[in-house]
Order: sequence, then C-alpha cells, then structure tokens
Amino acid sequence: MAAPRNPRPCSIADALALVGEKYSLLVLREVCLGNGRFDQLVRNTGAPRDVLATRLRRLVDAGVLAKHPYSERPQRFEYRPTQAGLELEPVLMTLMAWGDRHLREDRDRPMVIEHACGHAVVPVVTCSACGGQVRHEDLTAHPQAPGWTVTGPTTA
Repeated sequence: MAAPRNPRPCSIADALALVGEKYSLLVLREVCLGNGRFDQLVRNTGAPRDVLATRLRRLVDAGVLAKHPYSERPQRFEYRPTQAGLELEPVLMTLMAWGDRHLREDRDRPMVIEHACGHAVVPVVTCSACGGQVRHEDLTAHPQAPGWTVTGPTTA
C-alpha cells in the first residue's frame, strides 16, 4: 500500500488552522464590535479563560489582533483588530448571514449589521473585474499547486 500523500495545498486550510479553532472567530467578532477587554471577551464568547488566553496569543502572534494597554496599574490590555483582522470581517458577516438563513428556526436574527447609509448589510461576493455577483455555476477552479488537479493529485 502506498504511503498517504500530503493533503491538497489550500489557503482555506491554512486560514482554518488559525481561525478555525473554537472561539477564534467569536473573539474576532467581539473585537470588531469594540469589546476587546479580556473580561468582555470571556463574558461575550463563553470561552474558558485559559482557552481564551491561548486564542488571543495566537491571534496576536499571527498579526490578526494587536494588544493595546488601557491601564498601567494593574497593567491591562485590550485587543483591537489589525488590518488583517479587519479583512476577516466580511467572513464574519457572511457566516452570520448563512447562519441567519439556515440555522435560525425562529427567523429572528440576533444581530443586524448596519451600513453607514442606515440599511442592513447583506454580504455578497462579487467579481473584482466585472462587478457581477459570484454564483457557483459561474466558477472555474484552476489549481496552481504543482502536482494537483481539481480532482486531486496527479499520478507519478
């Protein structure tokens, strides 16, 4: 039997290795809402304190969050999104919209994100060239990793 190959090289897998752990995206949600203090994060995410401390450290080390002091005595920090963290905000909005559509039996949305114009945000993925809304049937994948096709690894 042949030894198993490494899985497909994938930016989704790389991103999930950082933000796919339980509580990571919830921490980012709270920080983007302006709740960046440790006690706020514990309360609003439900994360155990030790788990939260580990997630925060990883997100800071990865450049997704930055620590800012807000108290000298005792020394305390709050967390704010970096540019990389802010670039994950559309991911949060898209996940929220999906959850609202597919997981909320009561159809009452727990949160609405409002744009500066005063209307609710509805996240949509668009083509950077033509501006058209992206639909599954309009997509074509072009694997760039050597030795891989859409269906899997090429045979040696």
